[in-house]
Amino acid sequence: MKIMIAYDGSRNAKLALARTITMFHAMSPLIVLVGVAENPRDSTDANEDLFQEEYRELKADLEEAVEVAVKEGLDAELIIAEGDARKMLLDATKRLSPDILVIARHSQKPDGGFIAQSLSYFVDELDYMTFGSVSSFLTRRAECPLLILPS
Repeated sequence: MKIMIAYDGSRNAKLALARTITMFHAMSPLIVLVGVAENPRDSTDANEDLFQEEYRELKADLEEAVEVAVKEGLDAELIIAEGDARKMLLDATKRLSPDILVIARHSQKPDGGFIAQSLSYFVDELDYMTFGSVSSFLTRRAECPLLILPS
């Protein structure tokens, strides 16, 4: 069994990895962790430096996640793509044909108190209504089963 996990190093991505390992460990799956570094909107030196830093952090997060899976006795590999996360993840599912794609609801920061959680919920809903989301994009287009884990 091949399980692809969209992974960005966030708290929710780490929880999704842990949950995936717990749920599927008995099947001894290959865990493929896919991270996407989004290209800068313009090619100034400052943006290129920011992109390179993001790329290095993403690679370190993915390597750490691979170590977690390997410590649990599973085979794991990582893939880093560059571009639009929605399109890159969709492309990865087409190229690698996983048995299932696992994604977590997006989170940029750790959960805060009640007010912070309420505000985050409102912003998430507004983002979904106005811009869509990676999960909704993949739900409509992925040709493999999709497991979306809540935050």
